Amino acid sequence: MSDLSYVCRALISVSDKTGLIDFARFLEGQGVEILSTGGSAKAIRDAGIKVTEVADYTGFPEMLDGRVKTLHPKVHGGLLGIRGNAEHEEAMKSHGIDPIDLLVVNLYPFEATVAKGAGYDECVENIDIGGPAMIRAASKNHAAVTVVVDVEDYAVVKAEMEANKGATTLALRKRLAATAYARTGAYDAAISQWFARELGEVFPRRVVVAGELKQSLRYGENPHQAAAFYVTGQQRPGVATARQLQGKELSYNNLNDTDAAYELVAEFEQPAVAIIKHANPCGVAVGADIKSAYLNALATDPVSAYGGIVAINRRLDGATAEEIAKLFTEVVIAPEADEAAVAAFAAKKNLRLLVTGGMPDPAAPGMTLRPVAGGYLFQTKDNGRIALPELKVVTKRSPSEQELKDLLFAFRVCKHVKSNAIIYVKNGTTVGIGAGQMSRVDSSRIAAWKSQEAATAAGLAQPGTIGSVVASDAYFPFADGLLAAAAAGATAVIQPGGSIRDAEVIAAADEKGLAMVFTGMRHFRH
Repeated sequence: MSDLSYVCRALISVSDKTGLIDFARFLEGQGVEILSTGGSAKAIRDAGIKVTEVADYTGFPEMLDGRVKTLHPKVHGGLLGIRGNAEHEEAMKSHGIDPIDLLVVNLYPFEATVAKGAGYDECVENIDIGGPAMIRAASKNHAAVTVVVDVEDYAVVKAEMEANKGATTLALRKRLAATAYARTGAYDAAISQWFARELGEVFPRRVVVAGELKQSLRYGENPHQAAAFYVTGQQRPGVATARQLQGKELSYNNLNDTDAAYELVAEFEQPAVAIIKHANPCGVAVGADIKSAYLNALATDPVSAYGGIVAINRRLDGATAEEIAKLFTEVVIAPEADEAAVAAFAAKKNLRLLVTGGMPDPAAPGMTLRPVAGGYLFQTKDNGRIALPELKVVTKRSPSEQELKDLLFAFRVCKHVKSNAIIYVKNGTTVGIGAGQMSRVDSSRIAAWKSQEAATAAGLAQPGTIGSVVASDAYFPFADGLLAAAAAGATAVIQPGGSIRDAEVIAAADEKGLAMVFTGMRHFRH
């Protein structure tokens, strides 16, 4: 392969016309012959730049509503012909095929068409055929052809041509070819995913995961791990849509924890705040307003809240921001923030403030994936929610009205806590959280111990678990976990049920005077 390839002829066919005229004018100034199609040709011509319609070049008119215009041997031969290959050059000459040295194509906006909720026929019409075919042809022949699929790459091609008297280097052409194949791959992935949704196929025969680089990260979970943040075309409000208003660069762990916090706080209709540390909540509360919800959430475990993530499901106001600013916090995320809130954080140069523009729908369908050696585990998102009529009272005593409210609140929190999960709640506020233990009874004891520690630090006479309710993400396999909760002062229990020892656990609850309800739904989070 020769290193330099001179650009004498370019074919431009773009949907996104950002920067098109400036780039076309640069090519004209370099003496490059420009071929183009449809709207791109009109825009170039209207700017006073000389351009030849592809239909005039091929001698074959655009037809079938523009579905056929570049699918022609004079186009693909010009892209695929190997320079310096005598047989190829003779064939091109005999058929009047001129080499095309630069291809500039961005595709029909299929992803955007789907995202705006367009109908089936409109989505199908926005599936580009000629564009991907040309991109793949040019990329295959990157030994001679430069291919541009992103407007961001106009500048680098321009710089190389200026530096090399109208030529590009092989290193750039390789990189642009790789970018181009990734673009067509992501495009096909979006189309296949859309078809699967239209057909109601949750797990189709083949699945492709594609994303666009949003941010290169300093490192991953640990400094020796490299990391980057990619976003998909199907964005829900959250870290993927967030605008960072202030603070230093977000890390891998910041993004992971912030996502966990925002998904949790989206569970609640009332003003709610979640404080997250290492992807687990250390305090969650609802309240009459965001400030009271934050203070209650913080009281759950103020020690663990240090250096945590604060997620809010309402507009962040100045008074709440002033309270948050009193404690070292890594990230605050909210749908929006007022000027007073932004001002309250101004002195906290390292605190990242993110606004997302909305809240994610916790009931919306979705998928999660986890890599394993040689593949991925896919599952539907845990969007299960339990309503009051679905609760089954299994004890002699039924829960009070306030206990029922707290039980439902606790069970919503539960699905966002790593298993084994035990959550104590009182008056819409977590008062003890036990997470990630191999034994459920240990989670019960840890949550109670942390509640006692928080009460002692606050100078309270008794821990918040006294008179609380308790939620378990899965059934109690033995009565010991429930007895530990009773010893901590819990008065009511919510759990999935389904253990072979349910009768034993129910009997223990009755003996302690506890009310207990079964949900029939568990929330393992590994």
